Amino acid sequence: MTTENSVQNERKVKCLVWDLDNTLWNGVLLENDQLSLREGVTDIIKTLDNRGILQSVASKNDYNHAMAKIDDFGLRDYFLYPQINWNSKASSIAHIAKSINIGIDTLAFIDDQDFEREEVNFSHPQVLGIDAENLDNLLDLPEMNPSFITQDSSKRRLMYLSDIARQNVEKDFVGPKEEFLSTLNMVFTLSPAREEDLQRAEELTVRTHQLNTTGYTYSYEELDQFRQSDRHLLLIAELDDKYGTYGKIGITLIECDDDRWTIKLLLMSCRVMSRGVGTVMINHIRNEARKNGVRLQAELISNDRNRMMYMSYKFAHFKEKEKRGELLILENDLSRVQNFPEYLTVNLN
Repeated sequence: MTTENSVQNERKVKCLVWDLDNTLWNGVLLENDQLSLREGVTDIIKTLDNRGILQSVASKNDYNHAMAKIDDFGLRDYFLYPQINWNSKASSIAHIAKSINIGIDTLAFIDDQDFEREEVNFSHPQVLGIDAENLDNLLDLPEMNPSFITQDSSKRRLMYLSDIARQNVEKDFVGPKEEFLSTLNMVFTLSPAREEDLQRAEELTVRTHQLNTTGYTYSYEELDQFRQSDRHLLLIAELDDKYGTYGKIGITLIECDDDRWTIKLLLMSCRVMSRGVGTVMINHIRNEARKNGVRLQAELISNDRNRMMYMSYKFAHFKEKEKRGELLILENDLSRVQNFPEYLTVNLN
């Protein structure tokens, strides 16, 4: 079996943020309303969208005027959380990352002005800056080419648009959170990974940094070995509700010895952080370990980015057993039985 973390941590962009004037279109909107898109822009936007790369806007312009022009070009739905205002581009980019709930180091920013790119670089050196002069080469950048284009990739923007619809309803909901969640009619499906799931599973290990217990990344080939191994369980989770599908949003890898199971990796997409599904995965594993009469341990590399996963284990009554450098070994005594949340239908395949 090959070792963990063998996938190269190549930088992959999750969201490209566009400037407008002389970047998305030719000319300056405040000076001339008769503008044309730069050549090839629509194809670039659609290609990135099909690759699962989200897109947004950071532009110093009048919001209503600029959005009307984006509407004229038929591109409004491609841009999530557009920031069109007179604030700094750095603050707009930080707002976009927070709204989408992704690390700022997964963003790229394309602008024709050296000053704007330098200002963003000063505040956020992790953001990939791209000169609009290089627009023709954008699609060829390795950062813009994910290893796989999965079914979930091509639907990613639509899933985020569904998320925005959910969030808008949630903001106006009066009552306990559990009551709101019960209105969503959520269905959570957990099943052994199939061969057709492996591309998405690799994508999740590479893309998911915050809700990831160990940060291990695995290649397609390694995941396929785990899938076929008698000594491992590779489970994949999917979530749907009345607004549509969230897609495949989590995986867990369990190493199964005769007397002990070890959760080597447990990760969830940031988009479902508030839905309580991480707890469902953990509870299912605890129940299965209890049925099989084995001890249950979990590996965790604790840091600021995955603190939510650390807290998920603590709430599930895992206790620290030992520490090996940065690696924590947690153990659950399996004495507590916890039911799945009532607001969620759980399918175990």
